[in-house]
Amino acid sequence: MPFPVILLMGPTAAGKTDLALALAERLPVDIVSVDSAMVYRRMDIGTGKPPPEILARYPHRLVDIREPFEPYSAAEFQADARQAIEAIHAAGRIPLLVGGTMLYFRALTEGLSRLPAADPDLRRELEAALARRGAAALHVELARLDPPSARRIHPNDPQRILRALEVCRLSGRPYSSLLGERHGALRGPCLKLALAPAERARLHQRIERRFDAMLTAGLVDEVAALRTDPRIHAALPSMRSVGYRQVWRYLEGEGDWDTLRRRGCAATRQLAKRQFTWLRREQGLHWLDTDTALEVLSATVMRLLEDRHAWYFPESEI
Repeated sequence: MPFPVILLMGPTAAGKTDLALALAERLPVDIVSVDSAMVYRRMDIGTGKPPPEILARYPHRLVDIREPFEPYSAAEFQADARQAIEAIHAAGRIPLLVGGTMLYFRALTEGLSRLPAADPDLRRELEAALARRGAAALHVELARLDPPSARRIHPNDPQRILRALEVCRLSGRPYSSLLGERHGALRGPCLKLALAPAERARLHQRIERRFDAMLTAGLVDEVAALRTDPRIHAALPSMRSVGYRQVWRYLEGEGDWDTLRRRGCAATRQLAKRQFTWLRREQGLHWLDTDTALEVLSATVMRLLEDRHAWYFPESEI
């Protein structure tokens, strides 16, 4: 049996890239980025993207593959990552997937629901209905078409209401009935790792140091340059990324430098909290302490890699 796919997860600022590079020095791994912001070109400082000299020595797949104004979905990531994994395995090497976008990891390990793609005409029709009738009225319509979804989605959550109604109309089936039909999950074994400090306060300190370093490195100038592109605006997923959203507001005149720093650190802490919530739901996860020396962490990963009992096997593989 070939070695498993290594999944190196963890909250932001935990040091995942450093560990990945240390593993690349010791193992025949090829790195695949699992980061919804690193896919964008021209977004380097705020994403914590490795510098060009590191990327030249240790190539990262799925980095710099989109412009900030171009969409990139979890389904696209799933397809791209699976293709990368197959190519890496074909070359006789070990795929090492590294990042903190937990939705992407979940799409890869558990698959995605079989939902129809968005329909621009129908979406415009629903948005017009939302503007005319309000979210509460559309929630009543959703309750008629799909009671389980209506119970799960709050009446004041218009975006999720619109998507649920869109799926109901496009598929002719309740949105809730499609969520359980998943496809595209990895079928081979995985070694699932989570890198994080043992104490949450330590992570908060790392987050503050990291955001300060980004500001010093020129994050504000990076966002200012992006704003000169007429195709880029604040509502894009790329510009809603943590750090970029706060700098955009600063450049709009919302608050001073101290306010920017406070908002950036707070948003990053909130992101880390959400990432921990995802990680606590993961099965077969091995936790690694950020504050452990890289040499020790690397040795631990190598030991786990050689121990088949440490691998995670999807249900279809048991």
